[in-house]
Amino acid sequence: MLPIRTPRPALAAVALAVSLTACTAQAASGPSGAQAPAGTAAPVKVTVAKKEAGSPVTVTASGGTLTAVKVVDADGGTLKGRTGAGGTSWVSDRKAAPGTSYTVDVTSRTADGKESTARSSFSTPEPGKVNKVTLAPGKNTTVGIAQPLSIVFDLPVTRKADVEKQLKVTTSNGTEGSWGWVKDYSGRDRVDWRPREYWKPGTKVTLEADLDGTDSGGGWFVRDYRTGFTIGAAQIVKVDLDSHRLTVQRDGRTVRTIPVSGGTPGGDKRSWRGTAVLMAKEGTINMNSETVGLGDAYNKDVDYSMRLTWSGMYAHAAPWNAAYFGKANHSSGCIGMSNENAASFYASVNVGDPFEIKGRETKGTVAEGNGYGAWNLSWSAWKAKSALA
Repeated sequence: MLPIRTPRPALAAVALAVSLTACTAQAASGPSGAQAPAGTAAPVKVTVAKKEAGSPVTVTASGGTLTAVKVVDADGGTLKGRTGAGGTSWVSDRKAAPGTSYTVDVTSRTADGKESTARSSFSTPEPGKVNKVTLAPGKNTTVGIAQPLSIVFDLPVTRKADVEKQLKVTTSNGTEGSWGWVKDYSGRDRVDWRPREYWKPGTKVTLEADLDGTDSGGGWFVRDYRTGFTIGAAQIVKVDLDSHRLTVQRDGRTVRTIPVSGGTPGGDKRSWRGTAVLMAKEGTINMNSETVGLGDAYNKDVDYSMRLTWSGMYAHAAPWNAAYFGKANHSSGCIGMSNENAASFYASVNVGDPFEIKGRETKGTVAEGNGYGAWNLSWSAWKAKSALA
């Protein structure tokens, strides 16, 4: 007679590998390689791999499937993720950030339906350098139809494609646009998002910059950024330096014409041409010619100052130049007008309004980084400046 053998429960061991960024390996939950008691599920083995910061958290299972993965930082923030086909892998949507501690809780199920859990933790090293940004326009502002979304970085960005992938622009009407990388007048790296054509009035624009955990090449980002703004009236300022006239158009209709005087022909006092964007309404400021390389030509307080470029071109009141308004260009590069006209014009224009400037005696076109000169590039040329083009 053959002996009768009593079958024992089949046990499948589930192995989990957690791939992390620049982390320090921590002991897995439960003794590694321990034998499971008869009739119980095998313990889960969790392995924390050592990789550089900036990678997503990855969990994989062999001999079973993942039923739950939770990755939480020290502040209680959760790294959400998704399970791959077959349920044997999980990848976080976001990258693990530098200088952060995480706890990873994993629940898995063996082929015979038994579940087990494991916990591990890891910390990523503090970043050597932290990159920060300056956003324009300001949050919850209303701006003109030429205003780009602009991001200036404190530190160099050599991994531009990696950064650009983390920037998401949403508009209320599906506006077509593109990022373009430029060198800011300050010398810092900058990326602007401009639409193909001037914005439609009323458009609402939002930016989600999920940069936390991204390496710019010059430093790490350790936070995300959010901003949003609204587009105001369809207003265009046209400046003809040959006829010495400034014309304001609103909704396609001319609503005002002002006699002006632009930069003196010949030499460095000429004005810029092309499309400049009103960057700021600065009120009364001191203008010193030595700051723009024109020696000691002037040093005075100027009223109703409207900045058009970083290099120092403004529209402003210039009562000392009254004899030339509407007749000749006789300024040090700015667009001057009477006090009365400057006051009312200052009140009517908006940051982000385009100034379309033309004239034979000008010194060149406004560059992309000298204020907001992106409109002086064709659409195809602008799109080519994207790191993802």
